[in-house]
Parts: sequence; C-alpha cells; structure tokens
Amino acid sequence: YDGSQINLEMQASHMVEDLDGQHRNLKGKSIYYLTDLHSSQSAKGLRRYDRLARSYQITFCSYTIFPGTPDYMNSFSLRHDTTGEQLSDAISLTFVELSKLSEIVKKPVGEMTALDKWSVFFQYAPDPNYREAVNKVIESEEVLQVAGELLMSISQNEQERAIFRSRKKFQTDLQSDLATAEDRGRAEGILMSIQNLMDGMGLTIEQAMNILKVSEEDRSKYRSIMESQS
Repeated sequence: YDGSQINLEMQASHMVEDLDGQHRNLKGKSIYYLTDLHSSQSAKGLRRYDRLARSYQITFCSYTIFPGTPDYMNSFSLRHDTTGEQLSDAISLTFVELSKLSEIVKKPVGEMTALDKWSVFFQYAPDPNYREAVNKVIESEEVLQVAGELLMSISQNEQERAIFRSRKKFQTDLQSDLATAEDRGRAEGILMSIQNLMDGMGLTIEQAMNILKVSEEDRSKYRSIMESQS
C-alpha cells in the first residue's frame, strides 16, 4: 500500500449534456472530484507538493463516452500537448465504458484481466441472460464471490446508507443537469433562429449570427452543430 487515493464512481444514468455529444458535463464532474480528492491532502498536514499521494478517479459508465475508441477503458494523465512527455503521475483519470463489453463477456474467464471481471460483474450481474457467464466470473475470484453475496443479501438499511452517502453527488448532478438543460434550451432556440434567418432571408451562418449577436466564443459550437445536421 503506497497511500494512493482512489475515488470510484458508477455513472448509471445519462447526464444532461449539450447537443454536440462531447459529454463535457460527465468529464467535468470526474475532473472536479479528482482535483478535490487530490487537493484535500493539505488538510492532513503535508507540506511538500512532491510528496503528495497519487490520486485516481475511476468512473464506471453504463453508456459510451468515446465512440471513436474501441477500448472500453480510456485513461488520461498530465502530459505535454506536443511531445507527450509526462509532467507528473500524481493524478490519473480513467473512464470504464461498460457499454463496450460485448466482446469481453465472451472471453474465457482465464483470459480476463481483473478489470475485465469487475466490469462484466457490474454490467451483467442483474441480467439473467448472462447468469452463466457472470457466475463463472464470480467463481474465479474470492473477492468477487464476496461481492456477489453482498449483492444478493443487501438489506434495506444498507440501501439507506448508500442513498445517504450518494446524496451530495445526486444534488450536484441535479444542479448541473438543470443548468445544462437551461443552456441547451437557449442553444436550441438560437439554432432555430439561425436556420430561420438562413431559410427566410438567404443569409449565411455568419450573417445570421451577426444579426442575432451571437458571442464569438459560441460561434464555433453553433457552426459545428449546424454542419453536422446539414
């Protein structure tokens, strides 16, 4: 044990996001919890930055975040934008996309990694169609046998404690979803106005955005969305 800190999170339901499919809310949420975890070490009396423990954020997600990447695990760290040289291994962010396990679950258990097994367990344990495969995974590791027993025997009190522990995350998720929904509604209204001006007056996208006084920082986003819809 080297003192590393790990925050594990399961994102089962879709977060409300912008229209461009970049999942910025989910990514931002994971970054938020990772940096909060890492910076909390100052409260433990540590005085040197180079002696802080490593911090890891691992988000298990039930839906796809990186459709262009076949791997179900995608990790990110601090690296030089051009050379790829690592600045530090102090923090690491990993997304585990459980929606990409269709081939993993078909592998012989003996060829699965520990992450493969846990991911299959999380994704398919409640699904009766995969009971045989999940049982083989559970039987292969003692810790998974314990997890399987806990899954079967969880009590109402344990559920209540889990709800209490997740309340803060639920509240922050809700606030983010509401704010994003408001922004998305405004964006949809602006997109509709741009299209109406283009159709009705024969204007270009730029001319329509000039009339609507769309800010410079938002213009590329609207261009991208409209080009993808054309």
